Amino acid sequence: MPGLSAPSDYSREPPRHPSLKINSKEPFNAEPPRLALISSYVTPVDYFYKRNHGPIPIVEDIDRYFVSISGLVQNPKDIFMKDIWSLPKYTVTATLQCAGNRRTAMSKTRKVKGVGWDVAAIGNAVWGGAKLTDVLELIGVPKLTSVTPLGGKHIEFVSIDKCKEEHGGPYKASIPLSQATNPVADVLLAYEMNGEPLNRDHGYPLRVIVPGVIGARSVKWLDSINIIAEECQGFFMQKDYKMFPPSVDWENINWSTRNPQMDFPVQSAICSLEDINFVKHEKITIKGYAVSGGGRGIERVDVSIDGGKTWVEASRYQKPGIPYNAGDSCSDKWAWVFFQAEAEVPQSAEIVAKAVDIAANVQPENVEVIWNLRGILNTSWHRVHVRIGHSNM
Repeated sequence: MPGLSAPSDYSREPPRHPSLKINSKEPFNAEPPRLALISSYVTPVDYFYKRNHGPIPIVEDIDRYFVSISGLVQNPKDIFMKDIWSLPKYTVTATLQCAGNRRTAMSKTRKVKGVGWDVAAIGNAVWGGAKLTDVLELIGVPKLTSVTPLGGKHIEFVSIDKCKEEHGGPYKASIPLSQATNPVADVLLAYEMNGEPLNRDHGYPLRVIVPGVIGARSVKWLDSINIIAEECQGFFMQKDYKMFPPSVDWENINWSTRNPQMDFPVQSAICSLEDINFVKHEKITIKGYAVSGGGRGIERVDVSIDGGKTWVEASRYQKPGIPYNAGDSCSDKWAWVFFQAEAEVPQSAEIVAKAVDIAANVQPENVEVIWNLRGILNTSWHRVHVRIGHSNM
């Protein structure tokens, strides 16, 4: 498209932080060390996980770049960046999480297919841009619309990004029009991340941010927006990112029996400790993150030092000096919370964390009951092991 192109190879990739754990080089998929996640409530861009399906697109001329909005609407239009910039700017603090976060732990139960993420395929950022509701009004689609006069019920986002799963075609995904036109859903066409222009890895010059929904729906490097009657028929909506029961394998899978995954379930992970730890002192500090999809706040985080036999409640916080209260207007409803607990551990201990959201959803105890062949949505209790003493390694 004018001003934006998708390279055919990986020779022009952007620089990345050397501390990232690389899970695949081409396409580039990487996550930060888990400890880095809890160093800042707002995740620095360099430490924000990178999830890609092909070579990173290149902007050649920002003035020529535009997004085509068409489909089942009466007034299709090409929207240039100057049009986006002229709209009211909103900032939304929102956590994005790859649906495959914690896939590696799930694969220890049974083999799964996908990028081997640890616990850090997640990050929290302040996204800046125009509300999608305002953009849609430019083409005559009013707020709180669930269907257009021509029968449009879904809004499809198409990237310039080309990927093998689409046989060289573009990455794409959709959300219901009722969500796209609802101002309180805070769906953005974002051009900023943490107060700076998006960098190439995160969708420069323009991307969608769909808060509270798996990251796969927040399409980067926007090429076009289509108003359609049915949900997007692309690979990542119809043949990926769906939740199947443990009984389904690659021999009996029927993709049409499941809806595309949207909201992510309640999740937490311990980030101050690795999976196996040798510590010098009995008293330790346990820190991590907790988050739930759909704007559901975190009601509590429980921590155990005996594998889940007994529990203590951890403290929860977002911004320094401002008490966190799930559902309160002063709290960021789309964002994670950090938790912290102090514990006296015996010679050896299995430390466990589990979160509960304001709808009383709680993480399942075991990964086996939620195992699925694509290894998505591992929200089982997060467990780490601690021994007092020194490693023999």
